[in-house]
Amino acid sequence: MARPVDPTRVAGLEVTDGPSGLKPGVLDAALPVDGGDGGEIDKLAANAVADVQRYWREHLPAVFDRDFRPLARLASYDSTGRGQVICGASTAGLVNAFYCAGEDVVAWDRGELLPRLGDSLGSAAVMAVLAHEIGHAVQVRLGLSGATPSIVKEQQADCYTGAYFRWVAEGKSSMFQVSTGRGLNEVLTALFQIRDSAGVAFSDDGAHGNAFDRVSAFQFGFTDGPARCAMIDEREVEGRSTQGGFGSAAANERAAAENVRLDDRQALADLTTSLRQAFRLAATPPTLTTGAACGVTTEDALASYCSESNQITLDLDGLVRIGTPPRRGRQGGIGDFAAFAEVASRYTLAVQQEGGFRLDGPVAAQRTACLTGYWASTIVDGERGSLTLSPGDLDEAIAEMLTRNSLIAADVRGRTLPAGFARVAAFRDGFSSSTQNTCGTKYR
Repeated sequence: MARPVDPTRVAGLEVTDGPSGLKPGVLDAALPVDGGDGGEIDKLAANAVADVQRYWREHLPAVFDRDFRPLARLASYDSTGRGQVICGASTAGLVNAFYCAGEDVVAWDRGELLPRLGDSLGSAAVMAVLAHEIGHAVQVRLGLSGATPSIVKEQQADCYTGAYFRWVAEGKSSMFQVSTGRGLNEVLTALFQIRDSAGVAFSDDGAHGNAFDRVSAFQFGFTDGPARCAMIDEREVEGRSTQGGFGSAAANERAAAENVRLDDRQALADLTTSLRQAFRLAATPPTLTTGAACGVTTEDALASYCSESNQITLDLDGLVRIGTPPRRGRQGGIGDFAAFAEVASRYTLAVQQEGGFRLDGPVAAQRTACLTGYWASTIVDGERGSLTLSPGDLDEAIAEMLTRNSLIAADVRGRTLPAGFARVAAFRDGFSSSTQNTCGTKYR
């Protein structure tokens, strides 16, 4: 039987919302950086490298019985300026950070990539990028074959990043700090922003993974440590990947480009059918209707469950807004699946009520995310009806769960779990389960 999860904690750690980044008063690491300008971005990057290497000097011997050899070189470049040659390639226009095994070097773009991440998300996102690249250096030190598929290398590196952040979150770093609430949200959002685009298969050369799979790998490392990361291989990725199996690349791109509006009568009918097929209620299933929100305490809740009338009330205009992805030159929401999942989350409250569970409080919010994830698993490949997951849909769920007032991971009053990490973990538990009972057992 699954052990209940404490909703007030993140993988066993207290939920915190303090500052993330370099601790006050910490002296900069004395690491030489080739091509650097000595600015704040280069200092932050070098400090992050020093800290991640300190983590691996401790954990590589302890976990893998290997000594950690420091990187041979660090390099900084400006992608907007004249290019440097690193590992035989020019950095002109290269908005990236990378590890090159041939020169045992980690290099980063101080001109665009790191400043953009730091400004939009915070220092924790910059730390994550450098930790990921050093994860590749760890693979070399562990003897991982160069012929290993890129998806395995990248998700191992994401996992190693999670293991490092656990160490920081536990207060064991002398240089950096990260909160398990807002700080980890920054990291997960960074993984979302640098995910593979819809239509890329996990078997493609250079694939890193979609946001759902990358976040999952990070959470494996954060929860279970670096030994779990070394278990990621081609078979493991293939067994859990949500990035493949949708069809040809061209078909994937077409499906991802099609956005379904919830104010479409057929779309609502398909959603209702999928929910009724996923959850076989003994009582009369709730009906979907428009009208005033019922019983919620948050002003911007776009769907609500009214147990007295057995109805789910929808703000269709608001759901269409969140269900419309942004396009170049104009603002938008997230995508259609985010809107569909918000409605599905309210439906799961009827499921919980029939099961005798409380509908309010953080445990109910976790259980709601879990059951919404389970519902999503039932529409993979359209096995139960006309509503089908498309490439990028689960990434839209990730994006919704990292918003301030996520409804996918909220109780009947619309109160969401405080930590994005916990929201995603509960959704992932449901998605990877073969039965909805897992949610009631684990989140009770």
